[in-house]
Amino acid sequence: MISVVFAIVTAVCNGMASVLQRRAAADAPPDTTLRLSMLTYLVKHKIWLGGVVMTIAAAVSQAVALATGPVALVQPIFIIELPFTLLVASRMAGRKLPRLTWWSVGIVTVSLGGGLAAAAPSGASDTASNWTKALIATACFEAVTIIVGIRTSGNARAAAFGLAAACGYALTAALMKNAMAAFNQGPAAFFTSWELYAAAAAGVGSLFILQNSLQAGSLVATQPALTLGDALISVSYGVTLFGETLRTGPWLIIEILAVLAIGVGCLELSQSLGQIDKDTPARVPAHDAGADGEAAGDQAAAEAAAAAGE
Repeated sequence: MISVVFAIVTAVCNGMASVLQRRAAADAPPDTTLRLSMLTYLVKHKIWLGGVVMTIAAAVSQAVALATGPVALVQPIFIIELPFTLLVASRMAGRKLPRLTWWSVGIVTVSLGGGLAAAAPSGASDTASNWTKALIATACFEAVTIIVGIRTSGNARAAAFGLAAACGYALTAALMKNAMAAFNQGPAAFFTSWELYAAAAAGVGSLFILQNSLQAGSLVATQPALTLGDALISVSYGVTLFGETLRTGPWLIIEILAVLAIGVGCLELSQSLGQIDKDTPARVPAHDAGADGEAAGDQAAAEAAAAAGE
């Protein structure tokens, strides 16, 4: 129960972070793709830094969730991040959601609950095995998706980078779970575990790739790949690394139907979220507000003087 509660808190924090980071990344110059200059651009925006703070809060909550529950249970719960992101974005934009969107929120939520109940993840080990094979497979997968993203553009690039980010976040979760197991042996074991620093590196790398995905195309391409990719890849890590088990047999039919329903719901929610972002006017970054305000004031004074002269 504790793992479920903290997984939900993580999804809520990630949803807030997604709204804030997306509004900053969408305006990043195209020539910053896969360059450190993108982070240099984003770090100047207070709205993006606010998203980073929420990301850190999410990471802490996620660590607690993974320390108390299976990866195959915790990570799929993060799917509710998308409905929450949509609700936050619509509230910030002052827009009401259509009935179809609300139906999609219900479908995603119910399908997630039904799918997890049918799968009933269990039998998790606190520490992982076969890290070498898992890391090699992950590196190959990341290389393929990133290369595809570099050689394409628009929504195809966004989807490829979104899937690469999803794999990175799933790996981050697996490494974090292993690091939290070391914490049970004391702070010294925790801070000297290689998994802790590998998780930090994977998390930062995934965040960087995600910013490029958000810059490249629409949310309809990015969000489903990110949301479903993270959940499904995390389940595979849970089964192969931590010995977690899922119910099969007749239950597998329910699980497959749940995944399909979630996919359809996520597609509709991504379209709604993309429309909200499209219709939301860009805001002046806080650090530029003073300069822009002075410019506006000078322009207004000049217009007033011209009017007086007439």
